[in-house]
Amino acid sequence: MYVLHYYPNNANLAPHMLLEELGVPYRLELVDRTRGAQKSPEYLKLNPAGLIPVLIDGDIVLPESAAICLHLVDKHPEAGLAPEIGTTERSHFYRWLVFLTNTLQARIMTAFYSERLADDEAGKQSVKRHAEEQVSATLDIIEAHLASDGPWMLGATYSAIDPYLFMLCGWSAYLPSPAWTRPSLKKFGAAMTKRPAIRRACEQENIALP
Repeated sequence: MYVLHYYPNNANLAPHMLLEELGVPYRLELVDRTRGAQKSPEYLKLNPAGLIPVLIDGDIVLPESAAICLHLVDKHPEAGLAPEIGTTERSHFYRWLVFLTNTLQARIMTAFYSERLADDEAGKQSVKRHAEEQVSATLDIIEAHLASDGPWMLGATYSAIDPYLFMLCGWSAYLPSPAWTRPSLKKFGAAMTKRPAIRRACEQENIALP
């Protein structure tokens, strides 16, 4: 049985939704951020960075949400949540997953935690403003892609990229230019909320659907 260390609406949401899509046995283990549990000695043994999530798969201890998603699709190829390795489609799968985690997610995190990159309030506000602009521009790229090649990130094929995007779009609701204000992303969000696995994961984490 998999064990997913999580906190509601953190980066664990994408692998949580993926576990539900796969229909495999798993257990959630709460890491209570309100009490700083992610910085406890016990948790730091799992992830020295003190970040959520961590997946336990037997002897494998795996942090990093995108890495967990890749691990799960590779462990369960029969589910068809990633294209076959070596195909052109798999290359695009890698492209978009890395784009989401390295570009969109990183920019959202900068907008949320601008104080980490500034020495004073003026600097914090400047970093925040620029990050919010970058998030908006990045969402525009995804909107254009879905408008021309949707309804899913890999066209007609639903994949593990889509829960990852859904998670980040949900986070963008706290920023000035939310994903759901864009027509193709709004349609994508509506399609995602119709999937039982997505609804179950969000219900378990007490996350309101868009």
